[in-house]
Amino acid sequence: MMRNALMTTTLFASALLAACAPTPQREATEVTPVPPSTTAAYNHAAEVEAWRIDRLERLQKPEGWLSLIGLHWLTTGEQTLGSAPDNAIVLAAGPAHFGTVRYTNGEVQFAAVEGSEAVVVDNGLRIVTEGDRVWHVLGDDTSVTQSIVHSGTVSFVAIKRGDKHALRVRDSEAPTRKHFTGIETFPVDESWRIVADWTPHKEPQSFGIQTVIGTIEEMPNPGYGSFTRDGHEYRIYPVVEEGSDDLFIIFADRTSGKETYGPGRFVYAPWPKQDGKLIIDFNKAYNPPCALNAFSTCPLPPPENRLDLRVTAGEKKYNGVH
Repeated sequence: MMRNALMTTTLFASALLAACAPTPQREATEVTPVPPSTTAAYNHAAEVEAWRIDRLERLQKPEGWLSLIGLHWLTTGEQTLGSAPDNAIVLAAGPAHFGTVRYTNGEVQFAAVEGSEAVVVDNGLRIVTEGDRVWHVLGDDTSVTQSIVHSGTVSFVAIKRGDKHALRVRDSEAPTRKHFTGIETFPVDESWRIVADWTPHKEPQSFGIQTVIGTIEEMPNPGYGSFTRDGHEYRIYPVVEEGSDDLFIIFADRTSGKETYGPGRFVYAPWPKQDGKLIIDFNKAYNPPCALNAFSTCPLPPPENRLDLRVTAGEKKYNGVH
């Protein structure tokens, strides 16, 4: 019995010492990845893979970025358009003679030519009749309703960038869409799902975001996230994109122009909650449309978001059909 009592005393003392031992503490300045959810069903890798599948499906839709075949800037006056070489605007595909575009006083109008089978849909503006010509006033991508003009597999819309307008042309049979084979990515790494400390601005601020075509777009910047990686502190400044429920982050890093697209990549992040944290999952960083075709007008990262850091997460360079 004495032996059993001695063993009980020893076990009790060991347990007491273990309970009193100090718990290791992380450095206060180190911002670590989001801890896994307490819900057993949560699987970060599965979540990212599902997001990537959805991303590729959206790209490959007939109206997706892979179907772009042209971007034509408009000049004042009337311009014929179609795939025949005698048009002022020569399209890469579609009817030989689509119709005529009239650009005046910042307004884009379109009149179809007989036989083009052109159809104007989602036209929320008005129709102008002049003799036997019917002009559809096209809503651009800044309008409540954007107009789409299509004939067969080819369609076009009007877009506005600064004080200029252009026609963005798509073809659902474009080689870039038909022969798409996917985009290479870095392996999913949960350490790149970052929890950053969120610092909101006391006064409203904005960035003049430059695009690849040289225009400047003012975008609200509500604050910044700060995080530490490999012992170094970084800040990242999201902007508010019209029509999006999330914050929009345009960034470049030390992989840009090497493993990843040179001008930079995009990633979205949910608005910070009451805990004051900005969650950025760089595993969902993706190529802008300009990496996929030559007919996009992508925004470029502000200088503040050019990170002196290798972000080895998300999509790599796209080397597909252009």
